[in-house]
Amino acid sequence: MTDYNICTGTPTVEALHLGKPVTIQREQNPSATIRAEYAVTARKCPPYCIQPMQLAEGVETLGELEVLDCLKRIRQGEGKLMVVDSRTPDWYLKGTIPGAVNIPYAQDNAGQATDLPGVKRSLLDFFGVKESAGIYDFSAAYTLAIFCNGPWCGQTPNYIRTLLALGYPARKLKWYRGGMQDWCSLGLTVI
Repeated sequence: MTDYNICTGTPTVEALHLGKPVTIQREQNPSATIRAEYAVTARKCPPYCIQPMQLAEGVETLGELEVLDCLKRIRQGEGKLMVVDSRTPDWYLKGTIPGAVNIPYAQDNAGQATDLPGVKRSLLDFFGVKESAGIYDFSAAYTLAIFCNGPWCGQTPNYIRTLLALGYPARKLKWYRGGMQDWCSLGLTVI
């Protein structure tokens, strides 16, 4: 049992990362500090503007416990749920939430998708969406819990807005607003 539990009655959470079990827990070293890339507080806006709590009508904003619940449900076999790290591959390789799948959202300085065909391919290749005659069928679409670097990062909000514009149902989109900054600040396992 750990000294620094995730919350009362929950010392750890088991997740699957690339098919292998990973134990998520709080950092146990009382001298540990936050990673340098998330310790920066001066961020130029734009593009690093503080994001709202409610992103869009029907899109649920998640905290860490809700993300952990998603990871538990995936571990227990819930097949139509995915935790998505929308950051670029270089950021993903620096560390991610165990169990997250890296499906980056490439954007320009205005937050617009620079690879809209790639986003559309993701609908079909990863998110359970079907297409017929140019019309998307979202009836079997996955529920997505999407995150990026933190409450100052617009990458995931822009990704979610793009998905909504393509017709993705808002009720199937969840936004972990705190992202990696909040995850790391709480000392949760990074892989």
